[in-house]
Amino acid sequence: MTSIEQEINALRDELNRHNHNYYVLNSPTITDMEFDLKLKQLQKLEEENPQFFDANSPTQRVGSDINLDFEQVEHDTPMLSLGNTYNEQEINDFWTRTMRQLNEPFEICCELKFDGTAISLKYEHGELVRAVTRGDGRKGDDVTRNVRTIKSIPLRLSGNYPDSLEMRGEIIMPHAGFEQINRQREDIGEQPFANPRNAAAGSLKLQNSRMVAQRPLDCILYYVLCDELPSDRHANNLEAARAWGFKISPHFKVCRSQAEIMDFIHHWATEREHLPYDIDGIVFKVNSLSQQKRMGLTAKNPRWAISYKFKAEQAHSPLIRIDYQVGRTGAVTPVANVEPVQLAGTIVRRASLHNADIIASLDLHDNDTVVIEKGGEIIPKIVAVDIDKRPAGSTPVVFPTHCPECGAKLVREEGEAAFYCPNSAGCRPQITGKLIHFVSRKAMNIDSIGEETIEALYKNGLVSDIPDLYSLTVEKLLPLDRMARKSALNIVQGIRASLDVPFERVLFALGIRFVGETTAKTLASAFETIEHLAEASVEQLMAAEDIGSKTAQSVFDYLHSPDNITRIDRLKLCGLKFAKEKTETVSDHLNGMTFVISGTFEHHSRDEIKALIERHGGKMVSSISAKTSYLIAGDNMGPSKREKAEKLGIRMINEEETLKLIGQSE
Repeated sequence: MTSIEQEINALRDELNRHNHNYYVLNSPTITDMEFDLKLKQLQKLEEENPQFFDANSPTQRVGSDINLDFEQVEHDTPMLSLGNTYNEQEINDFWTRTMRQLNEPFEICCELKFDGTAISLKYEHGELVRAVTRGDGRKGDDVTRNVRTIKSIPLRLSGNYPDSLEMRGEIIMPHAGFEQINRQREDIGEQPFANPRNAAAGSLKLQNSRMVAQRPLDCILYYVLCDELPSDRHANNLEAARAWGFKISPHFKVCRSQAEIMDFIHHWATEREHLPYDIDGIVFKVNSLSQQKRMGLTAKNPRWAISYKFKAEQAHSPLIRIDYQVGRTGAVTPVANVEPVQLAGTIVRRASLHNADIIASLDLHDNDTVVIEKGGEIIPKIVAVDIDKRPAGSTPVVFPTHCPECGAKLVREEGEAAFYCPNSAGCRPQITGKLIHFVSRKAMNIDSIGEETIEALYKNGLVSDIPDLYSLTVEKLLPLDRMARKSALNIVQGIRASLDVPFERVLFALGIRFVGETTAKTLASAFETIEHLAEASVEQLMAAEDIGSKTAQSVFDYLHSPDNITRIDRLKLCGLKFAKEKTETVSDHLNGMTFVISGTFEHHSRDEIKALIERHGGKMVSSISAKTSYLIAGDNMGPSKREKAEKLGIRMINEEETLKLIGQSE
């Protein structure tokens, strides 16, 4: 083994250990900066030495831009569902059946029932080789590439682990991450996820693993399958799996009586409110694996296990009024104000109604008594109306036809649930919302300006559109309430500093509907300048990676709106960057050559290949034309690009030939 390979392996082992300490043990031993520096060091070594590529390297957790249709994989052992009950008596019946069938002492392992999406992880020689969803229980989707991005899942095991094993568990989204991702979705005009379970399931099935890596997913494992288990006791095997590097819940208990089981149920019926993630019940398993085998299976469920599901917590409260909030994208969201009521350990005063269709389906009337639920939800929602308590003569709630802020007639696009105010240039919350988004940390990062300052600037007529920020001076700011000269100077300096923000963040900061951070980076990379982006048709926009028809149409409409054209022209005059900075070149091997890339590759992601091409003087474009020099063709390449390349006589090369072309082959 060469010294370079040894250095790479040592760094991988160290980073895997730090990942485990941070995401599983919650006890980091180095700072984030130290970790990032080591990760960059490893990335550099791997880029310089592609012959040592490893799919389970810590550098691969960022995911890639490769799109894949998920392959269906058959489970070695079926992933059966458990019988459900909401009744404590049925748990007692389960105990009685088990006692009668085994006719000997037994233990029950009580575990939390995580509210996420089930996953099977296959390890060979201590390395993750495959991750498969539950699917129909017999076979599921191969989501290995996406699962590798989840930091709490070990890519390599440690300790005295079996040579071949399968771990089963649940991929979840903790509350904090769920709230964060919903804020981001609302910020770009997307419908928020209904609950963390939906968010986790939706994230896991994204086609782009780099996007999955940005989702705050976690994984808790709860079952070990292999030929040579360390113990006949399920609970002991969980502890062994913890030592191998898996994240195992600390909240399981081995019970030896019905009373202990009921205590466990009653404890978590209330204590679950303090967990950082959702659980929707308790799972009970016979602890002995040999006894499990003796009890066997029914056609659908194991006889040795059952789950108890908590009833969703509900409360009844009179409806006071409905507020209609207007967001920066113009979406109008109804929020119910109710009489304060205790629910799941908190006082609820407001509850989500989502959209007009929900109001209609509830047949909601003024002054109704509503049923509020917080089961599996972060934000309480109204799920029903208590018709028996409806006052005589009450009238149905009618969704407004005009904007509650500016009075413009609301519109509803085909296929969408939300109503929108089209008056983006004259509706106060849309204007201030766009300004707040523009100065936010992930956009222009003008941290000296907060929401209150934006509201004050708008109220005092200093700012009514984004470019107005760049005409602010200390003298203009000083008359504002509680504005000191130092604060005014910080604002002006922060605005000047934002002129250095790169194109992709400027594009995100514009607040184009459906264009989040990742989409903005994709568009900036594919089109390079705002002029090229504005010249693109909807079809050309959709040819860029992961740009769907809805996003493409939104970008096209934005860049062809006279108001937005004027806004961008003004921002150009202010000095903002509307072109992607050229990648530093290390050679001119590919000068004058134009490349298109399609498909998946063994050793590099598409982004990595694109960066290599640009660093050696080549130019990447998104669509094939007669001027294209090469089509870099990988596996699963789209047939349309292949046909067009063949029709135009464009030469197709693979990954190895591409590396040879730029002098980077092994």
